[in-house]
Amino acid sequence: MPARPVRRRTAAALRRAFVLGAIGVLGLLGLTSCRVGGDDDGAAAGPVVIAPGRPGEGSRTLSPGQAARERPDDSPNAADLSYVRRMTEHHRQALTMTALAPQRASAEPVKRLAERIAAAQRPEIAVMESWLAGHPDPGTPPTGGSGPATDGRPATDGPAAHDHGAAAMPGMATAQQLAELGAATGPDFDRLFLRLMIAHHEGAVTMAGEALAGGNNGAVEEMANEVVAQQSAEVRRMRAMG
Repeated sequence: MPARPVRRRTAAALRRAFVLGAIGVLGLLGLTSCRVGGDDDGAAAGPVVIAPGRPGEGSRTLSPGQAARERPDDSPNAADLSYVRRMTEHHRQALTMTALAPQRASAEPVKRLAERIAAAQRPEIAVMESWLAGHPDPGTPPTGGSGPATDGRPATDGPAAHDHGAAAMPGMATAQQLAELGAATGPDFDRLFLRLMIAHHEGAVTMAGEALAGGNNGAVEEMANEVVAQQSAEVRRMRAMG
């Protein structure tokens, strides 16, 4: 199992926290002041924001306009866009795999595990698709696919089911592995499902670690941290079940 990425706040996140903390001081302390001279926003009077300085530095007084301009830019970069696009497809394959469990698994813990994975990743797909809709990447076609099969068969016509797509993302099952899983039943299905899903989760954690290291967007950082926490815990549970 690859080393779990350290969940650290990126430089962009730290800058966000600093500025948002500065803005919050006004609300917490109720500090307002009348400005007697005009500022660069053209306002003659109004509230001010007391921004605490860095260690060893004094506080600064900012107008609301200045505080807004000093908010860090967390525009999505290429790493953010790639992560959300690829993780959406990664999650879709997990749903394809979990859809097989109710009819083919023999162990109740495996069935419950599949149900929990599907319940967690289905809404995460919706969140990521919504984020992608708000941050379109003109250089890349939108993520597509047939979605998970619901009749006990693996999907065979979406990007998640093809070897070329699997090779691009760590942990993705190949088309042959999905076919083997779809043909297995009973204890054989349980063992193969756990093996493939452990690899799938480990791959997701690897992808999340890459996004945390190279991304810039706060929302993507939160999504990646959630994947690290949730799927690392599930890997431990699946290893104990195997």
